Amino acid sequence: MQAPLIRPRRLRRTPALRRMVAETHVLPSQLVLPVFVREGIDEPRPISTMPGVVQHSRDSLKAAVSEAAELGLGGVMLFGIPEHKDATGSGGIDPGGVLNLAITDVVAEVGDQLTVMSDLCLDEFTDHGHCGVLTPDGEVDNDQTLAAYAEMALAQAAAGVDMVGPSGMMDGQVAVVRQALDAAGHSHVSIIAYSAKYASAFFGPFREAVDSSLTGDRKTYQQDPANGIEGVREALLDVEEGADIVMVKPALAYLDVIRRVRDAVDIPVAAYNISGEYAMVEAAAANGWIDREAAIVETLTSIRRAGADVILTYWAAEAASLFRR
Repeated sequence: MQAPLIRPRRLRRTPALRRMVAETHVLPSQLVLPVFVREGIDEPRPISTMPGVVQHSRDSLKAAVSEAAELGLGGVMLFGIPEHKDATGSGGIDPGGVLNLAITDVVAEVGDQLTVMSDLCLDEFTDHGHCGVLTPDGEVDNDQTLAAYAEMALAQAAAGVDMVGPSGMMDGQVAVVRQALDAAGHSHVSIIAYSAKYASAFFGPFREAVDSSLTGDRKTYQQDPANGIEGVREALLDVEEGADIVMVKPALAYLDVIRRVRDAVDIPVAAYNISGEYAMVEAAAANGWIDREAAIVETLTSIRRAGADVILTYWAAEAASLFRR
C-alpha cells in the first residue's frame, strides 16, 4: 500500500500548529454581553432557567459593565424590567424608566470603553407581553407601534446610548427610528437592527429573564423558522433603511441564514446566541454530558465561522478569557 503524499493531519499535530493555521478567531472585542436590569431590587436576582445569569440591580449593573470593559468586550446590550407595565409600554419611553436610567448609569460608569447598546422594543414594558401596541381585536398594530419606537429611540438617545437595537420586527422600524434620531439631532446614534428574528422555541428562558407577560406567540410578526431567503430580504431592507449593523437571531439553528446575510450585505453582521442555546449547554454540562468550556468555545467559533462579525452571548465575559488561552 502506497503511503499518502498529502497529509492534512500534519497541520493538526500540535497546539501551536493548530493555532497558527486556524481560519476563525473570536476576539473579546467581537463579543457583546446582554445584561438585564430590574427596577426595585437591591441585589442581583438569579434567573433559574439561565444558570449564572442574573437580573441586576442598578448598583450590580455598574459592577458588571466595569468588568466587561476591563475584559475588552465590544459592548453591552441592556434590557430593562419595570415594576409596572401597561398596555402601551409607556415605561420604555419614560425618561425615568428603568432602561433609560440604566443607560445613563452605564455610560457614566464606562464611558467610551464599551459600546452601550439598548433593546428598543415594548415587550418588557407591556402588560400583554407583545412587542407593540395592540388593536381592539388584539393584533399588533404595526404603524402605531412604529410611532412608539420613535419615541423610545429618542428617550434612549437622550439617556446617552451609543446604539439602539430595534427588535420588534415591525415593518419599517429601522427607517422610522433613523428618521426620528436624525431629526432630533442624534445622527451619531447607531442602529443594530434585529433584521432576521425568528419565532423560535429557543427564546423560552428569556421570558423568565425579562418577566414576560406574553400569552400566545409572536408568529404574526417574527419570522417563520422555515424561511431563509426571507431573512436575507429583511436584512437588505434594513440596510436600505439605514441600519449600521444587521442581526440574525437566534444563532445556532440559523447558521445558514447568518452566512446568507453575510454574503448579501456590505455592513457588519451580528448574531445573538440566545437564552435557550445558552441553557441547553449549561444543562447538559451540569449533568456531566458534555465538556462545558469546550462546548462554549465550539459554539461561539461556529457562529463566527458562519459569518457573524459580532456575537451577543451570555458567555461573553467568560469567553473573553477562554479565547485567550
